[in-house]
This record gives sequence, C-alpha cells and structure tokens, in this order.
Amino acid sequence: MYNPNSMIATEFIDHQEILDSIAYAEANKSNYELINSLIERATDCKGLTHREAAVLLECDIPELNDKMYTLAKKIKQQIYGDRIVMFAPLYLSNYCINGCVYCPYHGPNKHIKRKKLTREEVIQEVIALQDMGHKRLALEAGEDPVHNPIEYILDCIDAVYSVKHKNGDIRRVNVNIAATTVENYKKLKEAGIGTYILFQETYNKESYEKLHPFGPKSDYAYHTEAMDRAMQGGIDDVGLGVLFGLELYRYELVGILMHAEHLEAAFGVGPHTISVPRICPADDIDPSTFTNAIPDEIFEKIVAILRIAVPYTGMIVSTRESQKTRERVLNLGVSQISGGSRTSVGGYTEEERPTDTNQFDVSDTRTLDEVMKWLLEIGYVPSFCTACYRAGRTGDRFMQFAKTGEIHNFCHPNALMTLKEYLEDYASPETKAIGEKVLAEQLPKVSDPVKQKLCAENLQKIAEGQRDFRF
Repeated sequence: MYNPNSMIATEFIDHQEILDSIAYAEANKSNYELINSLIERATDCKGLTHREAAVLLECDIPELNDKMYTLAKKIKQQIYGDRIVMFAPLYLSNYCINGCVYCPYHGPNKHIKRKKLTREEVIQEVIALQDMGHKRLALEAGEDPVHNPIEYILDCIDAVYSVKHKNGDIRRVNVNIAATTVENYKKLKEAGIGTYILFQETYNKESYEKLHPFGPKSDYAYHTEAMDRAMQGGIDDVGLGVLFGLELYRYELVGILMHAEHLEAAFGVGPHTISVPRICPADDIDPSTFTNAIPDEIFEKIVAILRIAVPYTGMIVSTRESQKTRERVLNLGVSQISGGSRTSVGGYTEEERPTDTNQFDVSDTRTLDEVMKWLLEIGYVPSFCTACYRAGRTGDRFMQFAKTGEIHNFCHPNALMTLKEYLEDYASPETKAIGEKVLAEQLPKVSDPVKQKLCAENLQKIAEGQRDFRF
C-alpha cells in the first residue's frame, strides 16, 4: 500500500546532493588529471557515479571532450555493436485529467480533439503497423481513470498480441502509462508486457510541482517511486526518462543517474532503457516559453556521458529529433529509435498524417522503410529482435549478459534474422538490395561458430518463406 507521506523519493533523489555534485563539477571542470582519470577508468565498461558523470558534463578541455566522445563510441560498439533496435509508439487515448503545462493532453486544453481507440480500432492500427514491418510497440495513453482505466489498457494489450496478419505479429508490447499501484503493475506483468516506461519529466521537486499544478501526476513522490512499485509488482525491465528543457540539464543528468543507482541498489537491476526527449512544439505548447532548452552540442554530450555512465542501458531517441541529430547521437550511444512514428491517436490508419490529436510535432517524418534504408546506408543493422524478452532474459538475467558484453553474442545473430524477415516481407527493392549486402558483410562477424551456422541456416529458411522458428 502506498504511503502518501513517503520520503523514499527525496532520499534517493537528494536535492542537496545534486546541488553539491553540480558545484563539485563546476569546481573541477578544468581539472585535467581528475577528468582524464575518470575517462580512463570508465574504459572497463563498469560505469561512473552521478557525481563523476557531472564532472564529465562540465569538462571544458577540448582534448578530453574528444576523448570522452571516442570512449562513448567504443562502449556503444563493444556492447551493442552495429545494432539499432526499432520500435513505434501506439497512442491509445489522449484523454487526461492532469495539468502538465508542457503537454497538449493536459486537461484544460480545449483545442485538442479528444479520442480513445476502441478494441477494433486498436486492431486496425496494429495491422497498419505490421504492414510497415514493426514487431515492437510502445503503448501510450493519458491519465484518466474514467476513460483509460487499467482494464482498458489490459484489453488493448490483449488486442495487440491477438493480431496475426500475413507474416506479421507484435512480439513485444512496452507500456508508457501513468504511475499506478503494485496491484496494477502485477496485472501488466501478467498481460505479458516488455518494459514499463515512465518519464520523470524533471527530478527537481520544486519545478516538478509547478509544472504539474493539479491531477494525480502532481504527487512528486508517488510518481518518482513508480519504478519501485513496478519492480515490486514483478516488472523487472523499466525505462527511465526526463524531458530535457523543463529544468537545468545538469540537474536532470545527475537526477536520472541517481535514480538508476537507486534501482540498482534496491533491486539489483538498473534501468533497461533511458530516453532523452527534448521539449518540442505541440498544440497549445510553445517550447520558447521554457527557458532551459538545450542546444544540439549539449544534447550530444549528455548522450555520450549517459553511455559512459550506464553502459549496460539501452538509450532511446524518438522522432522528436531530426534525421541529422539522430545520426549524431546514434554514433555516441543511442541504441533504439522509432521509425515511421505517428504521435496521434489513430494516426496509422489515416492516409494523411493527422495533427488534431498529436502529443508533439514529429521532426523525422520518414517512413519506416526510409529509416531502414538510411540506417543500412550509414553502417547500422536495424533490428526487430525481441528474443531476450521471449526467452526470459529480462531484468537481472539480461543485465548479467549486458554488463559483460556477452549480450552481443545473442543479439547480433537475432538482429540479422529479423532484418532478413523485414527485407523479405516489407522492404522496398532499393532497401532490400542494400540490406542483402549488409547481411553478407555481417554474417561472418557472428563470433560464435555454432551461432553463425545456425544463423546462416535460418536466413536461408526465411528466404524460402519459413517463419516457424523462434528468434
């Protein structure tokens, strides 16, 4: 049972410790010996503390900043290789009773059209996503106990998993819904979700309460402690995130790392993913009213430092960012991106990109196939793999492989097989031609001879139309 007077959140997100860490970083931003020693130590892929990461963020020595970026790229390659995991958001409902001033779904917004998908509409959205080639979704919904109760979310999850269309099926449903109870997290776990995602928005309690003037989300402690309850409910893969631009970025970087450290200490499992959205235009929202917006160069440095500080964690960047920005941060640490995304309720079944129910404006408006072709052209292996989830490699079991870099031995061949599936079933001729060349180059890189042989056999089976084996 949740204690409304809980102090857990303010214990692991210690405001004074964040301020002290920022001050320590400022005092040491030109300390060559200290910063160089931190970078050298981080080469073991064991990560850094929140205070050490704060020092790297403040570093003003160009030579060491370059060394930092080089290390971020090395760690990304060592743990994730060339793989980029693909997903798409699926917006179920934009009904919401919260007062979040940065989100167009906030209750007082009378401009936006309110919409909630029926079960049949969910199925049609899933078919449209499967026709693109997607295998992994992130369900999104506003907080409204009347329109979007947990029973509605569970029914939508069931609907998503029920759809088998041509060669398509959704193999992993991640869920991004409001903070809830341990009992409801147990229900989500039983429904077969993958990762539970919840953005903190900002870790600064004073700013948080101003940005959330009313509604259930206005309770800082209840929201911040949601991941603890999710873990207690049996969900061992959780995804953190902040909305950069709401508060000082230095504060947010330290805060999210303190949250990761807390989860590791309390449950033995850090976050499965960290998302790094920046505030962007949307209905009723002008990002210029938020004075803490960060430029591209700071955004890229944050990505690099997160990759160094929490090397085991998947990092996500959405279509909020432009193609140019996404390419730069992919190189520095991002391991998951969305493609062909629609941020409106019912958007995938609309021929024209709808805007009347958008949560935010999309910068990268390319189709999934265009994104796939781009990734292949710049040297990445787009992956639709969900094997870890279906084989039970989640939570601490996943982290055992991720922290040692052994996850590459599982993910690389599985990525190649799911790429082959995409090329055979969904790709344009141009994308397929490039993809086949990438497969030929990548197959010899499967380090385990047994896995390489099995992968080659399965690639041939896919080419012959077989889909009756698990990745």
